[in-house]
Amino acid sequence: MTVLTTEPDAVPADEEPPDTGERHRLTAVTGLAALSLDAMASVAYGPEAIVLVLAAAGAHGLGFTLPVTLAIAGLLAVLVASYRQVIAAFPDGGGSYAVAKTHLGARTSLVAAASLVLDYVLNVAVAVTAGVAALTSAFPSLYDDRLWLCLAVLVLITGVNLRGIVESAKAFIVPTVVFVGAIFVLIAVGLFRSHPASTATAAGHASVVAHNATSVGVLLLLKAFASGCSALTGVEAIANAVPSFRVPRVKRAQRAEVALGAVLGLMLVGLSVLISRFHLQPVEGVTVLAQLADASLGHNWAFYVIQFATMTLLALSANTSFGGLPVLLKLLARDNYLPHVFALKADRQVHRHGVLALAVIAAALLVFSGGDTNTLVPLFAIGVFVGFTIAQVGMVKHWRLERGRGWRGKALLNGFGALLTGVSTVVVTASKFAEGAWLIVVALPVLVAAFLAVHRAYARIGERLGLGRIPEAPHRDRSLVIVPVSSLSRLTSEALTAAASLGDEVRAVTVCYPDPEDRAQLHALERAWAEWDPGVPLVRLASERRMLGRPIAAYAREAAASEPRTRVTVLIPEAEPERLWQRLLQNQRGAVVAHAVHRETDAVICRLRFRL
Repeated sequence: MTVLTTEPDAVPADEEPPDTGERHRLTAVTGLAALSLDAMASVAYGPEAIVLVLAAAGAHGLGFTLPVTLAIAGLLAVLVASYRQVIAAFPDGGGSYAVAKTHLGARTSLVAAASLVLDYVLNVAVAVTAGVAALTSAFPSLYDDRLWLCLAVLVLITGVNLRGIVESAKAFIVPTVVFVGAIFVLIAVGLFRSHPASTATAAGHASVVAHNATSVGVLLLLKAFASGCSALTGVEAIANAVPSFRVPRVKRAQRAEVALGAVLGLMLVGLSVLISRFHLQPVEGVTVLAQLADASLGHNWAFYVIQFATMTLLALSANTSFGGLPVLLKLLARDNYLPHVFALKADRQVHRHGVLALAVIAAALLVFSGGDTNTLVPLFAIGVFVGFTIAQVGMVKHWRLERGRGWRGKALLNGFGALLTGVSTVVVTASKFAEGAWLIVVALPVLVAAFLAVHRAYARIGERLGLGRIPEAPHRDRSLVIVPVSSLSRLTSEALTAAASLGDEVRAVTVCYPDPEDRAQLHALERAWAEWDPGVPLVRLASERRMLGRPIAAYAREAAASEPRTRVTVLIPEAEPERLWQRLLQNQRGAVVAHAVHRETDAVICRLRFRL
């Protein structure tokens, strides 16, 4: 007996393997560049947020900068470890939304999704305005044009992302490397200095440190901790966009998450060490990072490199939202909480509708704020803390259900993280409520209600369509095709030929009006029709009010009512010009008829385009 074996067909040497789309996905390095800009850029305002709060307790309060930063770095480690587990447990992406959907119920998952949507949109607006603010600080003459500059940067980032997430990652690798490298050089040089190299940047600026405060209370430390946690925004972006990575997706995403946590943690702690080492105090009109660059590197070309790199990365950190939000919108659309168009994917693995929706909403926020960062900052970061807390609580339940090796330690870690982020959420919301955070408190339930409304609409549509049930067997009905005509031409002949191919019976209809000129045209058409004799009757439809679509729709409705077992089709012939601009010359009669038939009947509409 001969045994036949088969082997997979080899790909010929001169042919490329089929494109599976993997080349348009992220590696660990490009993923770090595309999805970590928000977190990386946060070192420009995270330490400053801590210092500004502690300044209320005077110089004594500033002494707690490093301990507060170490606490934030500890929380960062907890979040990185947690989201590393989220990536493994939920490889389809979605982050806190996916975790909550599985373990905490649909309503909680929608709260998580709404918080992430708000955070991503606000991140774009804040990042762009902050970057442009750094530019206008260097070139004051551009200040009055900051809104147009913001919109131009937004258009640039949107255009890059429409070309694909890999293209955006390649474009942003160099700015990310320059910024991270510059910050580490600043830290390394500063650690070897016993005193500031220069204080020229802060000279002449008023200090914001309170001189009559001596005590540091628990509430002040909590507020400083919560404000500094703004540096943690963007940590969840990699877990939200796992499907954007190349195979093996989970391992690549986990490596990117760990690298993000390590780099961000080192930068935060290093900068805080320098703040304590140089006894820096916040001043009006100058960022803490600018003072650190001045103190560490001196007021020279290296100082301006730091400023330019910071400006660039702040503006480009909006790209984190363009990488994470479209994937989240896809998951919501797949679960029927958003229009299904957001689940569609264009070439280059781009969720184009999600990218464009994000750009439009962010542009509206920029116009609303006038390109001013301070108008948007109070709204920022609350949403992401809500998502952090929900994800941590969901992962606690995940470990309790799974009960794998070491599950108690993992659950304890996530529970501790949930406590920290939950406290931060409450403190940030309370402290910034009057400054605009109330808008987020209102927007969250409104967005959740919108998700539920879309879900109910899809449920009703599914019920009417009988989705999930076996439909009745198809059968053949008698078919009547109605063809509107106004004159004899090749278009008329093509339309009747197509109609005869589609239906058992074909009727041509023409609308006539009472005016003498129109009556003369009708009689001429009827004579020409009789002479042509196409074997199709020409039905006259009278209209006293010079309507075109409604008489045809009424005839189709009457035909369907008089013959219940007949499928009525209205075939509308239209000439398609050779050039695009020539479409302006068309009378749009076909569109008028199609609209009336669609609105007033259940007839099938077929628009026959005859190319000239």
